[in-house]
Amino acid sequence: MPPIRGKCPKGKGGYLPRIKQLSKNLINQIAAGEVIERPASVVKELTENSIDAGATKVSIDITNDCRDIRIADNGSGIHPDDILLAFSKHATSKIQEDDDLYNIHTFGFRGEALASIISISKLTCITRTPEFETGTKVKCENSEVSQVETGCAIGTIMEVKDLFYNLPVRLKFLKSSNTEFSYIQEIVQSIALSHPEVSLELKKYGKTVLKTTGQNNLTQTIKEVYSSDVTNNLKEVLKTDELSGLKISGFVSTPDYTRSSKKSYYTYINSRAVKCPVFQKAIDTVYRTLTANNKYPFVVLNLEIPPHDVDVNVHPTKKEVRYKNPNQIFNFIFSAIQGGLANYAEKTNAAPFTPANNPEPISNSSSPIVQFPKVNNGIYVDEKSDTMFVPQNIMDKMESTYTPKTDYSQNFQQHQIFEVKSPIEENGDKIIGQYKDTYILIETEEGLEIVDQHIAEERYNYEKLQNDKEIISQMLFVSDVIEISASECELIRENLAKFERYGYGIEFVSDKEIIFRKIPQILSKINPKDIIAEILQNIEGNIDSLEENILKTTACKASVKANTPLTIWQMQEIIKKWRTTKMPYTCPHGRPVCHTIPHKELAGFFQRAK
Repeated sequence: MPPIRGKCPKGKGGYLPRIKQLSKNLINQIAAGEVIERPASVVKELTENSIDAGATKVSIDITNDCRDIRIADNGSGIHPDDILLAFSKHATSKIQEDDDLYNIHTFGFRGEALASIISISKLTCITRTPEFETGTKVKCENSEVSQVETGCAIGTIMEVKDLFYNLPVRLKFLKSSNTEFSYIQEIVQSIALSHPEVSLELKKYGKTVLKTTGQNNLTQTIKEVYSSDVTNNLKEVLKTDELSGLKISGFVSTPDYTRSSKKSYYTYINSRAVKCPVFQKAIDTVYRTLTANNKYPFVVLNLEIPPHDVDVNVHPTKKEVRYKNPNQIFNFIFSAIQGGLANYAEKTNAAPFTPANNPEPISNSSSPIVQFPKVNNGIYVDEKSDTMFVPQNIMDKMESTYTPKTDYSQNFQQHQIFEVKSPIEENGDKIIGQYKDTYILIETEEGLEIVDQHIAEERYNYEKLQNDKEIISQMLFVSDVIEISASECELIRENLAKFERYGYGIEFVSDKEIIFRKIPQILSKINPKDIIAEILQNIEGNIDSLEENILKTTACKASVKANTPLTIWQMQEIIKKWRTTKMPYTCPHGRPVCHTIPHKELAGFFQRAK
């Protein structure tokens, strides 16, 4: 075969140099570019090796601007006959046969980490196994390994010195020592949360920055890594599917406790930290209507899955995975998180939220509940507002010219009901009153609970609309012509079924004009022009969110507004309905519903003992 012509490396023309075998050290340095990106990568690989060796205590000490790393553990150590092989490329104790590649139960497994590290640093390893009275000391530099006998405790100590000393380009692109240490801290936090049974200690120049006690209690570990403030706002997630061998466990924060980034997404597959789009999508979908834009929950979740159903060999860092059945995994994670958050209602002994079999008209909380006489198989007539309240199935059969022939004004007056209850509710809550005609004040066992009346009712209305199979509509005998753009008109035309699903009847006057023939009964006092404007405004080019925005806008517009005086009875109704919701933390837009000031905090402010 003739030589391949082309430009030489310096670009001056001519032939490329002859092909030759790269040196062992250069091969390892090239591999190090994939495995060892920065000092945090060294910490990750060596710490995971310690955990794979059965260590219950791991100490990590960082010095010299994160270029010197010492990791000591009490694991099983390395057999003296295997020590030289351990630093060879593609040598590992974690794979014995070809099939083991798809049945991984350990962490690092390619046999690349140690070989990569010794090619870009000066490493000393001191190790001893239980069956030997003395240990082994190994020195590695430029991929060359020497071994001597030494005295030491059972376990392994890895000392990495002058990381990237022979790669000045890589060294140049490292960030400041504080930034690099923050990456190390994130890695150690992630490992600690996935292994609460292991005591981890991270030191910087001898000063302890992070320490966990290894009590095998995830709640305790989260408290040690973060604070009790985080653990106080967590809901447990636990779900098992024995048929498919799936199990997910961990914690997610309540929707009113959020962060500004996804850095607090700690997701694991079989205790291996991963950045999985399926996992993240499931989390984001659950919280989409529970948190505000650009706000994210705190999540620590571990998915246990049969190794043959997931491929962790996608990338050398093992952060990316592929599933045999991604849709199954998505639905399993989604339902597990949703179930964990819904436990709030169960723990407060509130009745589970179930849609009414025979829905009745719902009035705004700012007005008394009125029972209307039924006529013509379920149609309700309100003489005061000149409107009819009609179930969807009846509405579809009616003609727009229908008018009631009977005068129900006297009968209507006789059916007004003003039910007054005691301020003490069944669940022990005591409503004190309103603040600024916007917030409902409640005395609870925990403290003073402050509830935003609009947001609380909006959450209830949203979930009710979600669950109602048949939404009661109100016919409009007169409707203003609403002008919209041609593109918006086409959008509505293509999605008429979605509007119909939630009680809206829309007719097209022209390519840029529409009128409402019916709207959901709970919006009887709202201008349809405001409704359609808000729905279209909130879509922001995302057609898939249209149905969700119809729901959100309907729920919001139907809820009692701020600065609205309420009677005790009306406040009771709002709180009672809100307590039955599955997700009582926030409104569909992500705003928190309530805030509780603990009794202890109030007593402390006034310098009371209790």
